[in-house]
Amino acid sequence: MNHPKQLGKYQITEVLGEGAMGVVYKGFDPDIQRTVALKTIRTQLDTDDDSPGAPASRFRNEAQAAGRLTHPGIVAVYDFGRDQHVAYIAMEFVEGRSLASYLSAKVRFTDTDIPGIMSQLLDALGHAHDKGVWHRDIKPANIIMTTAGGRLKVADFGIARIESTSLTQTHYMVGTPSHMAPEQFLGKPMDRRVDIYGAGVVLYQLLTGRAPFAGTTEALMYKVVNELPQPPSTIEGADRPGWFDAIIARALAKRPDDRYASAEEFKQALTDAVGRGIDDTSWEKTVLLAPARVRTVPPLATPTQAPASLSGASLPGSTAGTTSAPPPSHWDRGQLNQAEMTLARHVGPLAGVLVRRAARECSDINELYSKLAEQVTDPRARDAFLGQASLVAGIAPRTAGGTAGSPPTAGSRSGSVGSAAGTAIGGPLNDAVMDKAQALLAQHVGPIAKVLVKRAATGIDSRAVFFNRLAEVVTDPAARTRLLAELGKLP
Repeated sequence: MNHPKQLGKYQITEVLGEGAMGVVYKGFDPDIQRTVALKTIRTQLDTDDDSPGAPASRFRNEAQAAGRLTHPGIVAVYDFGRDQHVAYIAMEFVEGRSLASYLSAKVRFTDTDIPGIMSQLLDALGHAHDKGVWHRDIKPANIIMTTAGGRLKVADFGIARIESTSLTQTHYMVGTPSHMAPEQFLGKPMDRRVDIYGAGVVLYQLLTGRAPFAGTTEALMYKVVNELPQPPSTIEGADRPGWFDAIIARALAKRPDDRYASAEEFKQALTDAVGRGIDDTSWEKTVLLAPARVRTVPPLATPTQAPASLSGASLPGSTAGTTSAPPPSHWDRGQLNQAEMTLARHVGPLAGVLVRRAARECSDINELYSKLAEQVTDPRARDAFLGQASLVAGIAPRTAGGTAGSPPTAGSRSGSVGSAAGTAIGGPLNDAVMDKAQALLAQHVGPIAKVLVKRAATGIDSRAVFFNRLAEVVTDPAARTRLLAELGKLP
């Protein structure tokens, strides 16, 4: 689709995401000189339909609900407007990833981390409730972990309810089924305690890695209304202290009157159980902060550039203070430290946790970097990560004309392989590999594979980047995984 260059006073600089409802842009406010996120709604959906759940109604509702909130734990809304028949919300631009993405990556938070995370979430909800706003869709996907400072921010107030207004109807069933309270399913009157329930589900996920109930919408409705969740301490593999069980039981109570009456009461229960004041930065220290030693990141794919640094920040070089167990003994610690710094450019300081977890599941450097690449969701950023991985895993830098300033030989597109890691990630990219890759890709996309292979190989020497680009054209996740596995076996 054609994207505008400007919306109102805001200059469009980048497309951040695109979905069924509309597009989210990165923009710039020239008056205040700040970067913003611009959330838009598609023209055909921007109607006068104010019925509950209608796209236009939810869009305006988000602007009005979040716009009245001012809290460091809530994504700020600056402006609402229309331009070129497009409605948009200008909001705070947040660098980070959703809590859902970390849970999907099987990141395990410690018993010390979790109260701190919940403390931040409950503080944000308490502010919203004090302002008469109930979010009604609290879930990990709507909780952003920022890369700057490791703070949490609650987002997406599209189905929020504002007390004493008619923006949403009390009896309209809205929300995400796995995180909805019983009264949401039953269409009964609801209040701020629907958010207490949602926060309880988030706590359950932090403790166990899964929601308390699962199944189809119909099955979820029955379970949420009629069944008790399994206590976290009894979940196999969760290994959590029993004191969390009572907190979960009250937060997920079927009757609103049996839940915590407020976010502050919920937080106090956590404080009492911990036995001391909650340090809401403790999870930041154990997961995100780095030791004092500063390391230099090797250059990216353009070897003539000066090496980049991490702005004075360093990454975990030891297991002290992390949420993960020590890496398996077959790994060289220097390799893992290098992998952390390479990944950190794209996912932030949580790279240390992700590297150590992947190291326990991988047996060699190629497999490790391939698994880490899955954590980089943007295709262009993934290319950059894999390109840098190729360098640090052993491919010697080369000039634009070929290896060490010499023209590349026929059938070879790569520099020489160094000995730092024994072998370069994926090995060199050459004509033989491209021919075999084309045959494998053709099984998924047909004759167009020849064109796609040629396009994917343009301007690169990294076999890892080449494989990543080929996999991007396969839309089915299972088929993409199979293709990557087959490509990884090429000699």
